[in-house]
Amino acid sequence: MQDNKIKYPIFSIIFLCSISVLILFSIFLIKESPNHINLSNTYIVPCKKYIFGTDSMGRNILIRTIYGGKTSILIGIISMINSSVIGIIYGCVSGYFGGYVDKVMTRILEMFLTVPTIILAAFIQSFFQTRGLLEIILLISFTGWMKIGRIVRGEVIKLKQMDFVLASKNMGGGFIHISLKHFVPNFVPAIIYICTLNVAYGIMTESTLSFLGLGLPANIPSWGSMLIDAQKDILSNKWWTSIFPGIFIVFTVFSVTNIGEYIRKRNNKRFTNI
Repeated sequence: MQDNKIKYPIFSIIFLCSISVLILFSIFLIKESPNHINLSNTYIVPCKKYIFGTDSMGRNILIRTIYGGKTSILIGIISMINSSVIGIIYGCVSGYFGGYVDKVMTRILEMFLTVPTIILAAFIQSFFQTRGLLEIILLISFTGWMKIGRIVRGEVIKLKQMDFVLASKNMGGGFIHISLKHFVPNFVPAIIYICTLNVAYGIMTESTLSFLGLGLPANIPSWGSMLIDAQKDILSNKWWTSIFPGIFIVFTVFSVTNIGEYIRKRNNKRFTNI
């Protein structure tokens, strides 16, 4: 008999918990600024004193990686929350009111889905005068809500035909009441997987924008901005300036995606009684 037991993502959880603890306590453990420049210590290979080595300005890559993780993960989590709220509201309005409202909103949603994310992000960024942390979070939030909006719309269209929703409407329940009382609790399992992936999406998008020169300014360390700083070092065999932030991006995105996949399989197993 085939074993249908779902493997618990223990490695992913341990890795994310370790990163989170390190980031949270970094303010107490690390006194040196991640932007501290020491031109007498440039391009030191990883050693006992500088575990991850130093970059072209003599900055400690280990310290910058930790602080960069704080920025990148913060962007991923906050942008996920924002994009989830936008997608839920958009999907609820579209699915609940239906008719002409739904047709127009669906066409707008489809239009956004057909545009590549990076092109859309670059277009939206042109409206911002600065490229600070807030602007990047808003930018990623505005480009990450579409899949959630589409799923929520489909769930709301099915749920609004249910007896308990029709009964609530007949008793005078309005759109907000029905959405909070009946819609959200029922479609959360359907969107939690996408919400989890949106954390990884936020980290990857920030890294991609930084790599393209459209991300955070140089004074705000992030894994993506560290990669853009290390571009010129790759050809000169200064491998340590790019490999460490790259590894943390890959492992963090993998861990978040792995946990999201576990949640999806658990939900599928619960609803299909496999």
